[in-house]
Amino acid sequence: MKFSELDISEEIRKATEKMGFTDMTPIQEQAIPVAQTGVDLIGQAQTGTGKTTAFGIPLIESADPLNREIQGVVITPTRELAIQNAHELNALGNYKKVKTLAIYGGQDIQRQIRELKKRPSIISATPGRLLDHIKRRTIRLDQIKIIVLDEADEMLNMGFIDDIHEILESTPAERQTLLFSATMPRPIQLLAEKFMKDPKKVQIKAKTLTVSLIEQNYVKVREPEKFDALTRFLDIQMPERAIVFGRTKRRVDELMRALQKRGYEAEGIHGDLTQSKRDLVLRRFKQNEVRLLVATDVAARGLDISNVTHVYNFDLPQDPESYVHRIGRTGRAGRAGLALTFITPGELPHLKSIEHLTRQPMKQVQVPSYEEALAGQQGVAVHVLKNTLEKDNYHAYEQKAKELLDDNDAADVIAAALKVITKEPDTTPVRLTRESPLMVKRSNRRTPKGRGRNYYGHSHRDHDYHQRGAYHGRSRQRSQRS
Repeated sequence: MKFSELDISEEIRKATEKMGFTDMTPIQEQAIPVAQTGVDLIGQAQTGTGKTTAFGIPLIESADPLNREIQGVVITPTRELAIQNAHELNALGNYKKVKTLAIYGGQDIQRQIRELKKRPSIISATPGRLLDHIKRRTIRLDQIKIIVLDEADEMLNMGFIDDIHEILESTPAERQTLLFSATMPRPIQLLAEKFMKDPKKVQIKAKTLTVSLIEQNYVKVREPEKFDALTRFLDIQMPERAIVFGRTKRRVDELMRALQKRGYEAEGIHGDLTQSKRDLVLRRFKQNEVRLLVATDVAARGLDISNVTHVYNFDLPQDPESYVHRIGRTGRAGRAGLALTFITPGELPHLKSIEHLTRQPMKQVQVPSYEEALAGQQGVAVHVLKNTLEKDNYHAYEQKAKELLDDNDAADVIAAALKVITKEPDTTPVRLTRESPLMVKRSNRRTPKGRGRNYYGHSHRDHDYHQRGAYHGRSRQRSQRS
């Protein structure tokens, strides 16, 4: 179905045309008409399927730009996703003059208060900062028509479930609630039962939760050998643009420095970086100034990054659902992608948990040898030489080449040239701090409101802000996690 066939206002139709939208995705085609009727809606679809537009069009349609109150709120787990959603909602609301403001932690709250005085119709916010504004009375939700919970399962994994309960309790009972999530764990189902009224369900079914175009492999390797294994795969696979996932911010920092030490273009991103530094890192990655982005789960959620060819799970994610979100960074828009997960011997049960959730087995591969990695880089060097020949821009070097051939065998000259331009596998010693292994789930008991333990026995609190699994306090986390 095309956007032109939707029963939408002329202003939004013009906006979708300007944004280049023609055909709707399945979640858009099924969710938009239902949401426009005013009923509560649960939309379940995997990452990267166009959910922002699916809830964005009903949001914009219901908003009145002449009403000076906040009429719609989108709650999302990360600042990047809050910014991304606000950007798309502003594009959709351009001709209708409906303004959306992004509200998130890490930005000066006084600046946000000044922007709020301009009376936006819609707020796209992270839970912690939204609660701060509610308590300051700089944001009032008593007039909202629609509230959207975006990436609800990820907000659960990051420990925001109590914040969501508190926010929803401050909204009008007659509001419309739209909940979008890739997966529906039990705490999210309970949330829906408590705060939604007979919600309609739209589920985009697939044989697997993960994109079929993603080749999913795993390699079994001891913890001290993981980094050498990673670099061997990088030398052979030569990703155009890749994300390497680490479990903690310490791991991300150490991995980034280790990769740089061995000559790879890499940058790291995690929750402790300032917004300006995060923006710089993402800009360099998007502009192909660096090919490897090392990230925690929290930092990578909601990043507006396309054309990621490879995802490397250097550390297993905290729960199976995070695996789905991680590898969803690749294999988008009809492009093939590759996901490689590093498994230590004791983590095989967690691999089975992931395969059970995704209903898609992973293929085991072996760590390449040094010789195989070298052959991969030699292939790159040959490719570079052939490209140079095709470009026909080497004539200024012909005289020097002839002089070399007068005294040397042609094969020796070419071999020497290949050696110079080949990035031979670097064996510079690297030491990474050992991360604590994932804990096996021991009990099926659940604590109230989603607190306590996830699939692997870890706290649902944001592991981006844990160095060794220690809880540093709610107030400090709230200031950082949003």
